[in-house]
Amino acid sequence: MMNFAKKALGYLTVAVICAGILAAAGYYVFDTRFANQSRAAAGAKGGHGEKEGDSHDEGVKLTDAQVTAAGIELLTASPRELRDTLQLNGTVQPNQETLVKVTPRFPGVIRSMRKRLGDKAKKDDVLASVESNQSLTVYELKAPIDGTVIDRDGTLGEFASEARPIFTIADLSSMWVDFAVFRKDFSKVRIGDAVSIDVGDGGAPIEAKIDYLSPIGASDTQSAIARAIVPNSGRLRPGLFVDGKVVLSARPVDVAVSTNALQTLEGKNVVFVRNGETFEAREVELGNRDADWAEVIFGLVAGDVYAAKNSFVIKAEIGKAGAAHEH
Repeated sequence: MMNFAKKALGYLTVAVICAGILAAAGYYVFDTRFANQSRAAAGAKGGHGEKEGDSHDEGVKLTDAQVTAAGIELLTASPRELRDTLQLNGTVQPNQETLVKVTPRFPGVIRSMRKRLGDKAKKDDVLASVESNQSLTVYELKAPIDGTVIDRDGTLGEFASEARPIFTIADLSSMWVDFAVFRKDFSKVRIGDAVSIDVGDGGAPIEAKIDYLSPIGASDTQSAIARAIVPNSGRLRPGLFVDGKVVLSARPVDVAVSTNALQTLEGKNVVFVRNGETFEAREVELGNRDADWAEVIFGLVAGDVYAAKNSFVIKAEIGKAGAAHEH
């Protein structure tokens, strides 16, 4: 009888242990399914074009002040043209069609100089006065157009000849931007082609068109001039170098982001999308791209705000947060 009781107690203990194991396994399966369903639901809220599993749990919170301090550029995903471009070096020149050289009517001695280099002049403003050698009378040199004095070649008391200009006045409201095109690229550039001009002052590029192609090449550079006539708001100054991108072809895409925004996490292409003050890593599928923009096929929609320039700062912060969790 005693042996029977011991055996029954042993069977009961084993049964309790098995029941506990089964209950734990059932809870684990339920919890895993619930977590997967939650993640799938969160992914579904990401918008059109986002596939299940595309979003990353990693994210970092940055205030507007921190974004500014880190130099992070915020842009909005939007339709854009991807462009095949030709990079050219250019020089800013005064528009020769709105430039006048002012010379004395009669040779004589300069008695006064009214305008200095860089001064503005209105039409008929007095630039200088000259005492004629022939009549010994003093006459005035006047500005023939509105413009800016870009050259002055004369001093008080100096002899002035009718063969040498004393002033050069240019209307700087429009400028010539002359690009050097090498012979291998002659066939690529045509009059009317769009050109994007980077002035190098940190501002947005100036959009213009090629207005003139020189039929004559330069022997020293083995290149020919492609010229854009550009309205000038003051950013263009004669003698400065600029960079130009001539648009050879363009293709519109529905959603594009700056190539500065593209980062890699766990071997996947991601863009850091801002939601409130949190940047989350959004996995993206990319299409075509040019030097500045990349097409996004899946993962983003037009209107999403994302980190472009200095987006690597966010990647570094996510890396720090991951390392902290591991410890």
